[in-house]
Amino acid sequence: MEQRDIRKRLAAVPLFKELSAEELEPIIEIAQVRFYKHKMYVFMQDDPLDRVFFIHTGKIKIYKTDFSGKEQIVSVLEPGEMFPHAGFFRQGKFPAHAEVTEDATLIVIPIDQFEEILISYPELCIKLFKVLGEKIVDLQGRLEAQILHNTYEQIILLLIRLCKSNGEKTGQLYQLTTQFTNRELANMIGTSRETVSRTINHLKKKQFISQNENGCYLIDQEALKQELFY
Repeated sequence: MEQRDIRKRLAAVPLFKELSAEELEPIIEIAQVRFYKHKMYVFMQDDPLDRVFFIHTGKIKIYKTDFSGKEQIVSVLEPGEMFPHAGFFRQGKFPAHAEVTEDATLIVIPIDQFEEILISYPELCIKLFKVLGEKIVDLQGRLEAQILHNTYEQIILLLIRLCKSNGEKTGQLYQLTTQFTNRELANMIGTSRETVSRTINHLKKKQFISQNENGCYLIDQEALKQELFY
């Protein structure tokens, strides 16, 4: 990938959108491009945190594992997104695994050099804090869902959240751009595959969700909200 391609992709990242070409240049100079095939790991949980990544193409699954190997999916990231969202201005380790679910081209920036640029551009630093703040609000919402809602409601909340993070509006519906198995959905909220399967079938019967020919979910977000809150 040539520098102009890196510039074009970074300029589309929300964090850098309002930077001038001159302000973007120091970031482009330290950026490298890496290609990862399906099923490869970008990093493993507890590896030394020394890089930050921006997705040019492909998809990345971020997940944690406990001592028994049980998987907890945090998110599935798509082009334009940055990861990880932790580790700035401190020595640390990657908080989760990053696995490629669709062949990916990533723009890689050494985190220590990126931190120097953040210090030089306070406005960029403020933008980063806003992005991190949004992630904190999202995590708080997930914790609230687990505390205040039963499993049926948690699955509905998950589908509503995926409309925002991994969905495209098509008419009155949202189409998820990533194919999720019942096991993967279950691993996002810590329930069983069987429970998710029963709930998905129930929501299909109520015509709140369906699947297209490619197996991607089509979701009536408003109907799910009414099911949850009314």
